[in-house]
Amino acid sequence: MIKIALDVMGGDNCPDSNIDGALLALEKSSDIHMVLCGPEELIKEKLGAKSKVSMDRISIIDASEVITTNEHPVSAIQKKKDSSIVKGIMAVKNNEASAFISAGSSGAVLAGGQLKLGRVKLVQRTPLATIIPTKKGVSLLLDCGANVDARPEWICQFARMGSLYMEKVMGIKNPVVKLVNLGLEDEKGNAFIKSVKPMIEALPNINYQGYIESREIPYGAADVIVTDAWTGNAMLKLYEGTGSVLISTIKSTLMSGFITKIGALLIMPKLKKELKRFDASEYGGAPLLGLKGLIVKCHGNAKAKEICNAILQCESFVNAGINEVLTEYLEEDAKAIDEAMKLFGNA
Repeated sequence: MIKIALDVMGGDNCPDSNIDGALLALEKSSDIHMVLCGPEELIKEKLGAKSKVSMDRISIIDASEVITTNEHPVSAIQKKKDSSIVKGIMAVKNNEASAFISAGSSGAVLAGGQLKLGRVKLVQRTPLATIIPTKKGVSLLLDCGANVDARPEWICQFARMGSLYMEKVMGIKNPVVKLVNLGLEDEKGNAFIKSVKPMIEALPNINYQGYIESREIPYGAADVIVTDAWTGNAMLKLYEGTGSVLISTIKSTLMSGFITKIGALLIMPKLKKELKRFDASEYGGAPLLGLKGLIVKCHGNAKAKEICNAILQCESFVNAGINEVLTEYLEEDAKAIDEAMKLFGNA
């Protein structure tokens, strides 16, 4: 059994959507045991209302406190030791769970992971990695918000971690890695991008294929899209907002008149299938890569389906042994990056 801890009190739709998502995941996979973190009496009350629930694959970690989104993340982690976020992260640290999922405060989840778990050996910074839908399938965008400032060697490590994730978890052989830039030519980009280029090219065993412009991303021009967190977060939110507007516009147009409604009936089965690919909840949450344990952050407005998919995502991650693989490859990468820094005067 893979034990996965869930912050029952995280997100806009807690606790019901979180509990429903956990139960749905238990139905879909027989290899999962859920560890629900939150007020024990409340959790028992919610589970009791669902008559078919068996407690054989559910355990509860009582947590009396909740960290809100308007609290200072580091301070909240330090002070609210009985919160559902801290209790869940500590369950991973103490080997009571193999992963922790939360739709709660992003800052607290990120800070808690760094402070309580620590990083895998040689990992300098841990990126937040998000699966995004594209015309060809999906791509991984990182960093999406964990490290606002960046150094060239961090970006190189993000590229390696993203490549391993797409290969080992998503099953994409030899994933294409590209670096976000404002043009494709070698002379394009600011000083930071130009300093990253020779280092990322020096990485062994990575399928790096140069720069990518933002407009190429929805077409699936790369499997792994690497950038700094400020850029990545801005791109992700624009991507999600644009997708939401387009889907809403298509639906309203199809329902705007008698003729369009008839057309909608004819195309609806195919349209639903295509639009489903662009639903963020289909891909679970965003893992914080490079920690000594797995933490996945879901959207604050996550509903049961997204929570369920995040749980199944964790199952794949644990089975792939990503953290163990990271340690092996990053040692080799560290030497290559060091040589590139010396060669190009960035040491």
